[in-house]
Amino acid sequence: MKAIVYLATGFEEAEAVVPVDMMRRAGIDVDISSIDEEKAVTSSHGLTLLADMTVSESDGNEYDIVFLPGGMPGAINLSQSWSVNQRIIKMAAEGKIVSAICASPSVVLANAGLLEGRKATCYPGCESYSAKDDFLPDGVVVDGNIITGKSAAYGFELSLKIIEAAISKEKADDTASAVYYER
Repeated sequence: MKAIVYLATGFEEAEAVVPVDMMRRAGIDVDISSIDEEKAVTSSHGLTLLADMTVSESDGNEYDIVFLPGGMPGAINLSQSWSVNQRIIKMAAEGKIVSAICASPSVVLANAGLLEGRKATCYPGCESYSAKDDFLPDGVVVDGNIITGKSAAYGFELSLKIIEAAISKEKADDTASAVYYER
């Protein structure tokens, strides 16, 4: 099982780090890709993370899961990446797991047409970034292969839903127990 997590300047730190950590704990091989040609990516709060690769190095690689953290202007930067849009559309069409949190469900997934006729959630106030007007207030929403989260506070639960969809509920429960997260 292999996942790609895209980072763009202005990403939300917890929304990127928690899912990467939890997926790796579950045994999922995770690549972190900068959408730019520099591996160093600075978050919305000034934390700089070093990605495993750049977007051009990740193009052509096959993944089972794609994850998009939110944050501003991170979500807008992700939405403007041809590589990100191409990957999420292709993976969604193939039935692979496509997940986003915070602003990214509205700013990226909805604007790429991936939430049409689907249930999803996003950060309150970010609904206006897309034409979708029926976002749910729930913390995490799973609709088929699309998994969305409301905010950084739901990073653990969203991560566990990804693990459950990718591997099993038992693996998600074991991963939650390993970090003393109560579901």
